[in-house]
Amino acid sequence: MLQIRNLAVNYGAIQALRGVSLEVHAGEVVTLIGGNGAGKSTLMKCISGLEPAAAGQVLLDGTDITRLPAHIRVVKGISQSPEGRQVFADQTVRENLVLGAYARQAGAAEIEADIEAQFNTFGVLRERQHQLAGTMSGGEQQMLAMARALMARPRLLLLDEPSLGLAPLIVREIFSVIRTLKSRGMTLLLVEQMAHQALQVADRAYVLKTGEITVEGSAAALMADPAVREAYLGKH
Repeated sequence: MLQIRNLAVNYGAIQALRGVSLEVHAGEVVTLIGGNGAGKSTLMKCISGLEPAAAGQVLLDGTDITRLPAHIRVVKGISQSPEGRQVFADQTVRENLVLGAYARQAGAAEIEADIEAQFNTFGVLRERQHQLAGTMSGGEQQMLAMARALMARPRLLLLDEPSLGLAPLIVREIFSVIRTLKSRGMTLLLVEQMAHQALQVADRAYVLKTGEITVEGSAAALMADPAVREAYLGKH
């Protein structure tokens, strides 16, 4: 479904990504792990059209979308839950969800059915639906960000650091939702610093270090790799 070929992204004189290549097949969960500053979020932004590529290609179903603007990529099936959640703080939960479907040409009944589906997946959002998003806890906002991204009915969902800054109990809830989405056949690209949890839920994985892919393989293989374990999972 997604192919990245020799992608490069620059911030002025700084080369944030260098020759990055990866792929995500339909129905897969692929995780991208790496330390702070490795370029993970930059890659996600480039895939969703929020950062321009200096070189290389982004292909969706074999079609080059490298130069397409972000809103067109949403229409074509790519939706992102961004790092830091970035909910619309002065809008209610329900309004955030409606905005997530903005790019779709759907009727009110269809949108309402999708909102109900998100409430069934993220039960706390039903309770908070008339609350301003900015007044919710970090974990609740993260669930809202994921639900808002799903309102676009993506074929490829990008999850950028969904566990960032959250308490362990909430992290378990977030990964439970990711497993539910996987069981439904959702295609996911997951960026996550909690590498152990990410590898447990993923089919395949890539390690990004200082802007380059250094290791790739099945999630099980990376979990067993001594160098990966020492760098990202802990020796024990």
